[in-house]
Order: sequence, then C-alpha cells, then structure tokens
Amino acid sequence: MTEGPASPRQVRITVIAADGLYKRDVFKFPDPFAVVTVDGEQTHTTSVIRKTLNPYWNESFDLQVSEASIVAVQIFDQKKFKKKDQGFLGVINIRVGDVLDLSLGGDEMLTRDLKKSNENVIVHGKLIVSLTTNIHTPIRTPGQIQSHRPTLPVPAGGNGGQASPAALSNNPHPSANGTGRHAHNMSSFEDNQGRLPAGWERRQDNLGRTYYVDHNTRTTTWNRPSTTYNESDQRVAMQQNTEAERQRHQSPASMMATGATTAGTGELPPGWEQRHTPEGRSYYVDHNTRTTTWVDPRRQQYIRMYGNNTGTPNIQNLPVSQLGPLPSGWEMRLTNTARVYFVDHNTKTTTWDDPRLPSSLDQNVPQYKRDFRRKLIYFRSQPALRILSGQCHVKVRRNHIFEDSYAEIMRQTPNDLKKRLMVKFDGEDGLDYGGLSREFFFLLSHEMFNPFYCLFEYSAHDNYTLQINPHSGINPEHLNYFRFIGRVVGLAIFHRRFLDAFFIGAFYKMILKKKVVLADMEGVDADFHRNLTWMLENDITDILDLTFSTEDSRFGETVTIDLKPNGQNIEVTNDNKREYVDLVTGWRIEKRVQEQFKAFVDGFHDLIPADLINVFDERELELLIGGIADIDVEDWKKHTDYRGYTESDDCVRSWDAEQKSRLLQFTTGTSRIPVNGFKDLQGSDGPRRFTIEKAGDIGQLPKSHTCFNRLDLPPYKSFDVLNQKLSLAVEETMGFGQE
Repeated sequence: MTEGPASPRQVRITVIAADGLYKRDVFKFPDPFAVVTVDGEQTHTTSVIRKTLNPYWNESFDLQVSEASIVAVQIFDQKKFKKKDQGFLGVINIRVGDVLDLSLGGDEMLTRDLKKSNENVIVHGKLIVSLTTNIHTPIRTPGQIQSHRPTLPVPAGGNGGQASPAALSNNPHPSANGTGRHAHNMSSFEDNQGRLPAGWERRQDNLGRTYYVDHNTRTTTWNRPSTTYNESDQRVAMQQNTEAERQRHQSPASMMATGATTAGTGELPPGWEQRHTPEGRSYYVDHNTRTTTWVDPRRQQYIRMYGNNTGTPNIQNLPVSQLGPLPSGWEMRLTNTARVYFVDHNTKTTTWDDPRLPSSLDQNVPQYKRDFRRKLIYFRSQPALRILSGQCHVKVRRNHIFEDSYAEIMRQTPNDLKKRLMVKFDGEDGLDYGGLSREFFFLLSHEMFNPFYCLFEYSAHDNYTLQINPHSGINPEHLNYFRFIGRVVGLAIFHRRFLDAFFIGAFYKMILKKKVVLADMEGVDADFHRNLTWMLENDITDILDLTFSTEDSRFGETVTIDLKPNGQNIEVTNDNKREYVDLVTGWRIEKRVQEQFKAFVDGFHDLIPADLINVFDERELELLIGGIADIDVEDWKKHTDYRGYTESDDCVRSWDAEQKSRLLQFTTGTSRIPVNGFKDLQGSDGPRRFTIEKAGDIGQLPKSHTCFNRLDLPPYKSFDVLNQKLSLAVEETMGFGQE
C-alpha cells in the first residue's frame, strides 16, 4: 500500500560539502561542521573539517520526515562555538515536500546559498546536500569515509580487471565516480578500474570530487572515459558543445565583445612581455600601463557594434591592447572554450560585456541615461567608495534625532563612517538591513533642513527647494552644523541612501565647483533676476545710477559691500554692465554664504572625494542625493492647466519614473514634488499649477518657463514627432530652451 503524502517516512540526507564560507578571522580559517535538524528535533552533527573555507564531509543521516517537515542544515565554526554567536557560518532550510514526492520516492541533489539567521552576521557561500528515499544501503559515517574503499565487482569473463559501467552502477555510493578515498596512492593516469586511455589524467577539485582531463582535446569531464573511447567522436562532441554555447550567448543584435580571437603571431607590441604562472599558463605584462592580462595583445578581438544610424551591426576589429586598462576592481578571464568574460570584484558579478566598450544595456536607451548609468557604475566602483570592514553604529532618539545624530556622526572619524552603517532607534528593537537607515535619513533630512534652525531657508522660487540662509550666524555654532550636514549628505551618497531634500540648482553647481551664472539667480531671487535681465537687454545710460557695490541687511543694519576694490566709486555703465551683473550674481549666490558653504563642503568631502563627484552634472547630482520621485500621473493630470490642448490630447505619454522626473525638472526646475502633491506646486509668485500651452513652431523643440511651471508645446503633426521632440528637449538640453 502506498504511503500518503502526510505519512512520516524515512529519508536520507547527505551533507556533501560547503563552498566559499565567510572568513571571520583575518589570520585563521574556520573549523566548520554541520548540524542537521528536522523541525527543531532529530539533531545530527557531521565531523569537523579543520582550517578550510571549503569543507568536504559527504556524511549521511537517516531522518523521519513528512512532506511538511523543514530540514535545517546549519554550519558552525568549532573554534567559536562557545561564543555568543556560536561561530555561525550560515544555514539552509529545506521543505521536504518542495524537493521530494515521498509517495513516489526519488532523490535530489541541492545546491543552496547559505542564509543568515536572526543574528546580525555576514554569511557567504553555498551548501551542497542530497536527499533520497533510498535508505537500504549502508549509511556513510565519518569513519567509513576515512577508511572504506569501495569494492568493485569484476564481471564474469574479466576484461583486464576493469569494471563495466553496469557494474559500477550497482555500487550504491561510489566516492567521486568510483575512485575511492585512497586514489592518491595511484598514479594520476589510473584509478580503481585500471589504466586510463592514452592522453587522459585523473584530478580532484577543492571539494574532493574526481574529474578527468583529456589532454588530446584539452577538455574536462566528470565521467570516466570508457574502454571504447573514440578520439574522433570526442572531438566532434566537443566542437558541437562549444558551438552550442556560443550560439546561446551570442545574438546578432547584441552589442558585446564576442570571445572570437585570431591567433597571436609575430613580435609583441613595444613595452609588452610574456610570462608564465607557476602552473605554466601564459600571461602578458604591459609595462606601459603596468597592467597584466591573459589575452595575447597580438590577437584581435571582434567587437559587434551598431552603426551610427543603421539597425544592422557593424563588425569592427579592435586590438585589445588599444582599449586601455580595465576600470578599478575589474578582471578579464577566459572560459574553457577560450571565450573572454569580465569579473567585477566591486559588485561580485560577471558579464560578457567589456566595461570599456558600449554595453548591450545601452541599446535603445537615451543618451543621458547611458551617461548617468556609466558614471554611477564608475563612481561606485572606485576604491574610495567601498565600505570598510567593521560597523558604524548610530543610536538616536526619534524625538531628538537632530541633536543625537550630530553627536553620533561628529564624534566618529571619516573612516569610521565608511564602515557598514547600523542605525538603531532608542527603545526600539530591530536590526538594520537597510530599512532603518533609509528611515533615519528621511527623518533627519526633514529635521536638519527645517528653516526653524536658521541654517537653510526656502528659495524664492517655491517653499520646498532649499538654499543656505545667509543669516545663519544668529546660531553661534552654525559652521559646525554646516559641516555636520555636509557629512550627512556625503554619508547618504556613500551608503547609497537618499535624502528627502532638494536644493536650488546653484547649490549643486557650487558642490561641483562650476561657475554660477545669471540664470541661477532665478532660484535665489526671482525679482532681482528679472531686473538684471532687463538691465542686460536694454540701454541703461541715464536710467540707472549704480556703482560696483551692493547693500546687505544684517539683522536690521544695512551694510555696503564693494563688488571690486573701490567699487563704491566706480559707476556702472552700458559698457561694463555685464561685469557688474557677473559680480553681483556671484556675490548674491556664492560669496554671501561663503563661510557656510565651505564648512558644508569640508564635511561632504570627508566621505566623498571632490574628483569623483565631479563626474556628474548638477541635474545628475540632484538625482544622486534626492533620488527619483514617485510621481502620481493621475494627480499630475488633475492639477494641470491646458491652453490650446485638452486633457484627452496625447500631450505627455506615460514614461518611466526617471523620465517623468526629468520632465518635471525641465519644466519646474526641480524633480521635487510638494508634500500635498501637484495642487501645491509653487511658482515664482506663489502657487502656480503645472501648465501645458500650445505655442511655438513645429520645427522647434518644446520650451519651458520654470518661473511659471509652464511647458510650451508646439502643435506637432504626429505623436511620434511629439515624443521625439519632447524626449530630446527633456533629456539632452541644458540651459537653452528654458527660461
């Protein structure tokens, strides 16, 4: 009678090996062992394997389970087992019913990533186990593994002492393809079944598994070559497998480096040298760039790329040696079929795409997005942006988050802040796996940018973009607070978190050390910007009586400031008015808050090097600090005025979040949305709804008026033209096309 799926049944679990365990001690390897439990009971323990990150147990245990049973296999370090965390190295949980049908029987080999427990520890690696309902064979024990050598039956009639494949299959648990644990006493050109065919060699990997090397075709296999081995058949099979792999990974429309190369002949290029590893593998040293590579620089690498305006691929031959060095943290490797691939040690990922070449991810992607993605990859891959070992603990009270954060962050060194950030709110339980730190930065940004503290004030343009308060000196500690705020902004970027704060465009330009211009004045003082613009566009002779000086109100006292030496005595004329506009713009935006900004940027550069942040432009820096807003399109439509269009017209299509943020930034000057949504959108003269107006010639790009949140959209003939023109204006324009 067949057992029901809910009936308990005996199964056998074999804990085979673990690979790539986490090394918690700098100078010591762990002594790992595994503990198997079923629903918290039936505990079984493997033997301890000394000093390794890749333990091989191959030990079996019989368990009483049902389909609902959870089998947990935990890995511990015996050296640390008596400590608080018991030397925990990872766990896998297997629901029996998900991998085996107990009513039908069977066996399953599983390779699972090790997971964390409730403790806050770092876990790496994989665990290999097998489950089977075949429990009638003798169970493996640690003693058997060390001493037992399988006895292979010799079929009647003999064949030179070699067992047939059928005889091998009768051995219930052959060790590594039937080679036994004492195979090391034999030559590498033979095993328990006798001599290997000519050109074959037996080897073992780091998990103790036996594999076979065919030096005739330079391939490897887990299967022992049979006595009927045919070299020509083997070559044909290898070529077919190689071609199938290439077909899987190559597509005619992909934009990637193919692994195809031509033979390296002739002399090496100047400055190159060929060397060999201790194993005899050739590599090449480029003394010009002080780099090494596995690829012969005399070989050509075929790069499959799209032409400028065609949809057909254009094959170009590009010498690898001319591509320059790989980015920091990248390595080039070869598969066993000689195909080139790349390892990014910064993110622990691999790719077929050469990071020095256009990526297949860039296909049909707007230029600005390609640029931003590449900049972000480069920025985050730099050594200065890598998290250091250890933890940075920040404990704060929710009701005093500003004061507590100031004390916690300013007491630590920049290197301490570059360790893994662990935020804890006082009186609350919870481990920071990212959620707490995100909430921390959200709450802190609301508090420290509150105008109540007189450090920042809302811009003249609206009441949600920020600028430095020139009168922050009312707080005697204001410069220390600005350095703290600079550290917080740098800390958020370093740990890939976002702040719920957006600044005027000029502030981002100042961080990037870019020159501010008259257009930047609009976000600081819209009326003053209009006056200066009128001044440049009109003849001011006998109309304006100005000198190269300006007045500033400081706590009720009016002070005259010279814009240049002896400026009070130099008259502004029609000839020198451009110089006056540049000087007064620089003073109003930069020099008036010079001390505060210097303190801010000093704190910012404690974590983010100036040469790295300068790869971004001011619009990209805004997205890097504040992220991409979650825009509600329905709310946007509801609070939009249409002039010459109607809501049903195809004016703006549903783009992705980043494109919508770009459109909002293009039209209003910021990608920030007011707390209460689009109904509270502000203009330079108070509340101002988002407006789409039919205006302009169809040959022109759309135009924006950031003061009035207005988009001038010409009456294009088709939706495709509209989409193309609007995308171009939003994604590619900088400065022009905007007012």
